[in-house]
Formats: sequence, structure tokens, C-alpha cells
Amino acid sequence: MLSGRIETLSDDGLGVLLGGGREIHVPFAYPGDFVSVSSKRRRFGRLIARDFKLIEPSSLRQAPRCPHFGRCGGCLWQGMKYKEQLGLKAELFERITGISAPVKGSPKIWGFRNVSNFIVTTAGVGLKEYGNPLGVVSVRECPVFSNRTPEYLRSLRDFLAETGLKPLNLRKRSGDFHYLQIREGKFTGEVMVNLIAHTRPSKEVAEAFKDYFSFADSLYWSIKSDERDNPHGEPELVGGKPLITEKIGDVRYLIHPNSFFQTNSYALGLLLKAVEGFTEGGRVLDLYSGVGTFGVWLARRGFDVEGVEINPSAVEMAKGNAELNGVNAKFHVGRAEETPIGDYDTVIVDPPRRGLKEAAELLVKSRVERVIYVSCNPKAFKLDYENYLGRAYRIGVAVLVDMFPHTPHVEAVVELVRRR
Repeated sequence: MLSGRIETLSDDGLGVLLGGGREIHVPFAYPGDFVSVSSKRRRFGRLIARDFKLIEPSSLRQAPRCPHFGRCGGCLWQGMKYKEQLGLKAELFERITGISAPVKGSPKIWGFRNVSNFIVTTAGVGLKEYGNPLGVVSVRECPVFSNRTPEYLRSLRDFLAETGLKPLNLRKRSGDFHYLQIREGKFTGEVMVNLIAHTRPSKEVAEAFKDYFSFADSLYWSIKSDERDNPHGEPELVGGKPLITEKIGDVRYLIHPNSFFQTNSYALGLLLKAVEGFTEGGRVLDLYSGVGTFGVWLARRGFDVEGVEINPSAVEMAKGNAELNGVNAKFHVGRAEETPIGDYDTVIVDPPRRGLKEAAELLVKSRVERVIYVSCNPKAFKLDYENYLGRAYRIGVAVLVDMFPHTPHVEAVVELVRRR
């Protein structure tokens, strides 16, 4: 048994308890909390508390809204006041990168997520348990996603009861279903339901699916052919329209089951305006352009935009978004690290979590005056800057946008200006 006060946070937002010359990382604990840890486990080279009690709460605390808080892995910081969350996000970002940046809070901190993936298992239907890869929290509601969550989950349970189809057994990797994915257009009111399953539906099952989810504008059944535990499959349209839309400011975006789209529709406008504010000149290259989230927004504002993305289906979506909004932004299939960096005034990069790596070398060798680096992974940005970008660019201005309330994560937009 070890007791003590949480003095600081780890880089990934866990409370740090010092005792016996060791650090114990305590989930759901915040600076100022006095906690007692009775057991711990070693994971990725560090000690993480397994069983612990809150003895004396920090002044940073607030009552969590979700009844599943403390078990569900989705919201480590929901027990912390939102103003304090923002301050600590800026503090962690500066600790990791050395950059002091203001943080813009999300306009909504409840019901802001436009997508949620509910795992469908024999242990329950809901969300993953924190720190337990085989644990599932059977949820009744999810206040960060939607006030319609109970309706969605009730429809799923009724559908399973009627059809007799089997949820996934995580240990045996057997069963018919894996995930229920729901997407909401927060500003359009449109709903997409996507069932990720290991078996194809019979005609009767498909009809029952349409009946139980008749409220949806778009219905998909995705076939998952691998055993990996993720909400991905080959989507097949079962009912409704093939795409739904979301509207951010004056731009509409098409949403497909396999689209990557920023999860917070309300804060996305802040992120887009931050990127726009750092963009200079006429010609813009949108590297890792995805479905054209940044490129279409900038093209709508008169920039000459070209986008490059490795995923062909994302490129088709980007072209559709350009057409939908009446802009002539051009999008191509290609690898970022193999893209010739031509005569552009600004390059926007929104790389995967691992960062730019080899693509950063191309930017260093280019003549581009300005790079806008967008990332939710400050450690990847730091490595890219120290290993590559810092040779040719200096850090200008940075801004943080809280796309992920109640978690330690934050989206950074960093302006990089070529050294003279």
C-alpha cells in the first residue's frame, strides 16, 4: 500500500505519485488529489496503478456527468473542471515541445463527438475498459457523444434479440458482430449507422436491420474479414443514401463509413480558421489531404489548392467535397514522402500519429516559405522538428484547439517559417 499526493501529470495525462524512489502513474487522478494505491502493474516500462482509492479530492475536480466514468477508457479527465483541463493541456504541450501556445476551448464540451464506435461483445455492448484490452464497459449513455445514445443502443439490443446473431467473444475471437458505428452530422441532423460484422446478413436480417434503425439516413453493413480489434470493414449499403453530410461554417462535407473526419464538429471551425490564419500566398499544397477538410475550406476562400493523399477512396471523397462546394481544388493519390514539393507558398501537413519522418526531408529541401503543421501528437511533432524541419524552419506562432474535451489530447497548429 502506497499513499500520497499527486503532484504532476505524465505526458499522457495520468496522475504521477512519487514513492520509494519510483513513479506510479494513476489514471483518473489529478494534481492535488491524495490517493492510496494497493496494487499496480508494469506496462511499457512504467508502473500503472491498478487498484487505488481517492482519499482527498483536488480543488481541480468536478462531479463527472457520465455514470461510467472511472472504468470507461474514453474520458480520463471528465472529473476535472474544464478550465483546468485547458490549462493543463497547454502545460503538457509546452513541456513536450518547448512551445508556449494559447489554447482555444471547444464551443461545446458535451455531445460534441460526431462519431462513436460501440463494441458488441458477450461481455457487454459499449466501450473499452481503461487498461484492460479484454474488458468492456456496458454503457447506457455517452454524454460526450450524443443524447440519443440510449436510443441507438436499445435498437441494437432489440435487433440482436430478434435475429439471434451472436456478439463477439473477445477471448475466442468468435461471433457474428464486432462494432456498431454511429455518425451524426451535428449541424445537419443526419445519422449514419454502420454495423461491422464477420458474417453477411441474410435477406431477413437485412430487413430487420432496416426496421430497427429506421431513424437513420444511411445504413451500412460492413464485412470484417480480419480478427483485428478495430471498427473497420468493407462497407455495403443496406438502406438510405450512401453518404451523409456535415456543415462547418459555409462548407459542406460528405461523410462515408470509412472516412476520417475530425471528431468534434463544433471545434472544427476553430481549427480550420487557425489554419486559414497561418496560410499565406496564393498556392497551397495540402499534404495528407484526407477528404479535403482543410483544402476545400481554403479553396472556398480563394486559395489555389492541390492535395495529395495515399488513400484512393479519401481522394474520391475530397473531389466530391470540392464539387459539392463549387471549388476547383485538385486532389491526387500519392505518397507524401514521394511528392515533389514544387512552387507553393504554403504547405499544410496533417500527418498520421507517427509524424512526417521522410516527408519532412522533402520540405527541408524545398523552397517553400511556410509550413503549417497540424497534429494531435506533440511528441511526433517534436521529433520531426528536431530531426528534420528545424534545419530549415523556425517556429513562428502556434495555437492549440481543444478537439477532445475531457481527455489529455489537444490539436496543435504550428506555423513554421523558413530561416533566412
